[in-house]
Amino acid sequence: MTTPTITNVAQGDAHVDLQAGVVHGDINFYRLSPNATPEEQFDEAVKYLRARVRDEARTLIEKAFAGGCRSTKVQFFRMIALLSGRTLRQLGAEELDRLEAIYASLPDLDEQDEWAAGLQVIIHLLAPDSTTDPDLMIKEIDALRQLQRDWIYGHLEALLEGTMQDEMWKASVTLARARRTANDRATRVWKFFHPKPAQPRVQQVRPSVVPFRDWLRAGVGAVLFTLAVVQLTVLAMAGGELSSAFGLLAGLGGLAAFCVGGADRHYRRARQRAKDADLLPPRQRREAPPDGFARKVDRQFDRYFGRYVPRGTERTYWLEQTAGIRRRLRDEVVELYREQRIHADRVAWLVRYLVSEVRKQWEEDTLTAYRHQLRVPAKSTILHLGGLISCVASTYWVLPAAVQSAPLPSTAWFLLTVASAVPALRSSFRIVAERQRVAADQAERDAEKLARWAAYERWQRKLSDKPSDIEMATWLESDRKVLVDAITQKYRLRPSQVIAHTFLEAPANSCRRARYPRGPWRYSRYQLLLFLLTDDGVRQVNIDLDFETAESRTTQRLNYRFDAVAAVRIDGIAAQRQTFELTLVNGDPITIPVSESSDETLEPDEERTKITELSLDAAGLNHTLHVLEGIAAEGKEWIRHRRRRADERLSNLASNRHGPAD
Repeated sequence: MTTPTITNVAQGDAHVDLQAGVVHGDINFYRLSPNATPEEQFDEAVKYLRARVRDEARTLIEKAFAGGCRSTKVQFFRMIALLSGRTLRQLGAEELDRLEAIYASLPDLDEQDEWAAGLQVIIHLLAPDSTTDPDLMIKEIDALRQLQRDWIYGHLEALLEGTMQDEMWKASVTLARARRTANDRATRVWKFFHPKPAQPRVQQVRPSVVPFRDWLRAGVGAVLFTLAVVQLTVLAMAGGELSSAFGLLAGLGGLAAFCVGGADRHYRRARQRAKDADLLPPRQRREAPPDGFARKVDRQFDRYFGRYVPRGTERTYWLEQTAGIRRRLRDEVVELYREQRIHADRVAWLVRYLVSEVRKQWEEDTLTAYRHQLRVPAKSTILHLGGLISCVASTYWVLPAAVQSAPLPSTAWFLLTVASAVPALRSSFRIVAERQRVAADQAERDAEKLARWAAYERWQRKLSDKPSDIEMATWLESDRKVLVDAITQKYRLRPSQVIAHTFLEAPANSCRRARYPRGPWRYSRYQLLLFLLTDDGVRQVNIDLDFETAESRTTQRLNYRFDAVAAVRIDGIAAQRQTFELTLVNGDPITIPVSESSDETLEPDEERTKITELSLDAAGLNHTLHVLEGIAAEGKEWIRHRRRRADERLSNLASNRHGPAD
């Protein structure tokens, strides 16, 4: 077999462009207290095993066993954890020593116990040179209860060789196909990567702000106006005519009506101008920093306004007409959440809600409904104009009487009345309008708060069936098995012709990621490296898996001999970026980032290095390294030695197995 020209998966300074990770800190799924009992340690181990974090599961199960948790159920899972995803050829000396220890500690399995029955089946599967009919072995497995049966098919499908392996693999793939789309994966998987929504907020109402000059004009003007009116009244009454008194009362009543109607007209027009200003195109502003919170919110508004175009409206026209309101809403969201140290994705729900409300108002033609609501009513117009007419008429009634009594003083007091009334009224209108503005803003904020909380609760209900980490692991493992089955068929290989297969999972470019506290990272897109070991050499298949849609595509296929593997290694430290590197004798290194440095906030009981180790454990890195390092060191002989050593040890175990050790 010739070795092809090798091209890199990712090399040099290439990196995986990860979006900020989501940590579901409100879920205590993998929490284990420092003083956990052996039973609690065992329960936690089973969770990790179901999540395919095998090394961590093995460690916890052994701790539980050493602490006295030694039921047949624990022994069953000790076996599953040790053998999960492995072939007998992949069992090294340490694993075989542990298997021997498990055999030595097994109780009498003749008792009628479902876990004992499962253990008995695993022991039969491990029997070397077994002449058991494959059909009878499958029937023995199928006779188990579904829980034990699914654990065996789900984890030990690659354990055997020959016809038995083909039958086990067929049953395992059938189970994987059923699990791959189970539990509404297509409609739920995206929710795992969605961050916890930030609670809704509304802007605080701007307090009433009245310039001191307005208070001064209103106060001084009122005093001077009162003084001037009193003096005019005295002069008008000096002639002894009662008609002047009636004229004065009519004038004061008209003034009151003018103030009431005028204040309402002033408030409505000022508020309409302010709301119209929100619709005007924004002035040019300096761009926000590209990686900052404000710029990310900018992109969200741009994206959703571009997506939520009203029916029957041109996109360009829609964006032009809503530029002002888009800028106002963007500024509001940035102002509300900038100082909370949250990621922009947590307010995406609010952005979508705000944009959808604008679209709804556009389609219902209510975006400018405020103009109708703020239109000056006839009552205010009548009071305003009627009061003005009454004041003018009163002046023609009272002023002549006062002038007859004292021409010069009367003229002076009249001019003072007008000069004090005009600025006093204008300032009074602004004071009243500002107070009305505060009340109206508060009413709007209260309505906005209720509407936003309702939208938030709807979104929370939508996210309430977010997948568990175990569901994510089950779907991913099912994808992997279906992919392996499809690729072996493409190569026209039977499962029994594959000495071993191993996966390496890495995050794909621009993927999203999320995890539970103390759990491994899960990604929305994966780069998968599948290594199939056959008698002819290694078949490497690079796969791009869209985990949200369960769609995949093969990006590269390589074939090379065992002796073509020169070296395999991991560069980097666990808390930072790590890269898997496979070097072939006559090719460039094949490199792929398997972890990235991250500045995400950790939970109080988490360590960054530990999270990386758990993620790499779930990604199959340790397993893959073990296989490829053995091939790089010994070539095909490594496989033969492993098979021979396993057969010898298993033969001894089968012949020497005894009851519980003292």
